[in-house]
Amino acid sequence: MTPPPVPTLYAWLGGIEALKRLTTRFYEHVAQDALLAPVFAHMGADHPAHVAAFLGEVLGGPATYSAEHGGHPHMIRQHLERHLTQDKRRRWVELLLATADELAMPDDPEFRSALVGYLEWGSRLAVINSQPGASVDEHAPMPRWGWGEVKGPYTGA
Repeated sequence: MTPPPVPTLYAWLGGIEALKRLTTRFYEHVAQDALLAPVFAHMGADHPAHVAAFLGEVLGGPATYSAEHGGHPHMIRQHLERHLTQDKRRRWVELLLATADELAMPDDPEFRSALVGYLEWGSRLAVINSQPGASVDEHAPMPRWGWGEVKGPYTGA
């Protein structure tokens, strides 16, 4: 008997509708957060849906973000010259995870380990890409995250 296939993280969390609920509620919290609200003051009403599409693609869902917004190079451009700090990065991760709990998203150890791993990795890249002198590699591949990813060091090359 063949075991059932392992679902993607995207499927496990409930797909794009779950991600849209998460990002919509998360950015409602961000708007009320003293540390993060100024960072996202420029954000348009469509920002939560864009982030949901990005996260969905990274976590194994359809390539919607790449098709509609330009993939990882576009996301990198959104962080250029934003001067993000570790305090803001940590708060962003903390608030996103708290929102996931609020919405009763999966909290099994395997899923949360994978999610936290991606959020830590991705948010640290966002800080790097927000500093003076950062540039965009127009060929940067879209990150893909699964149940046990380990990435090499970021070299900026």
